Amino acid sequence: MPDPMQPWPYPRWIAHRGAGKLAPENTLAAFRLGAAHGYRMFECDARLSADGVVFLLHDDTLQRTTNGHGVGGEQPWSTLSQLDAGSWHSRGFAGEPLATLESVARHCQANACWLNIEIKPTPGVEAQTGRAVAAAAQRLWQDQPGWPPLLTSFRPEALQGAMLTAPDLPRGLLLDTLWDGWLDVARSLECVAIVCNHALWDAALVATARANSLRMLAYTVNDDWAARRLLELGLDGIITDRVDLFAPGA
Repeated sequence: MPDPMQPWPYPRWIAHRGAGKLAPENTLAAFRLGAAHGYRMFECDARLSADGVVFLLHDDTLQRTTNGHGVGGEQPWSTLSQLDAGSWHSRGFAGEPLATLESVARHCQANACWLNIEIKPTPGVEAQTGRAVAAAAQRLWQDQPGWPPLLTSFRPEALQGAMLTAPDLPRGLLLDTLWDGWLDVARSLECVAIVCNHALWDAALVATARANSLRMLAYTVNDDWAARRLLELGLDGIITDRVDLFAPGA
């Protein structure tokens, strides 16, 4: 079980989906652009292809961010790998492919960057996706024990699958609302952090998190006033689209 009281290794500023809205999300092009803005930690969305490849895609369906159609997780990687995941954003990124977790791991390790992997299961395969993402992360970072990826999810079933597969990888529960029982679930999943919608954070939630040795992260913080408020509250991590606005050393 990860020790929640160990020193927090991650940078405070985290680039959302690679580079926010400046590049096609969840692609290697986005990671490169985020790094060019000085970011050393990135958030991404990982899910399973029909044949078990862990790849990056936020939505269940392909239409918004690729030239494909249908549910991404119902298609094999041989099909997904041929899609254009850049043209929807702008001409400069035309032809940018979908990324695998393996390719992102190689990029992050080559550039000494941290990764927050959000487990984003296709409905119906939550536990399976959690197990697969955790197994892939454990394998990909086995030679980098000092740089563990942070595994997060809105879905407790996915985090449970991750916990059973790779218990030593740190986990965080994502929260868009403070639903009944969230703290008990975070404890049962041995989470080291909660990652909340930034509007949820106040002094009372900070006190609860600290009393339970939980690190505190917020998403998606795109305004200066919101960032200042969270910094004053003492948050450990701020996930932002605005890699062009916030200097990650702040």
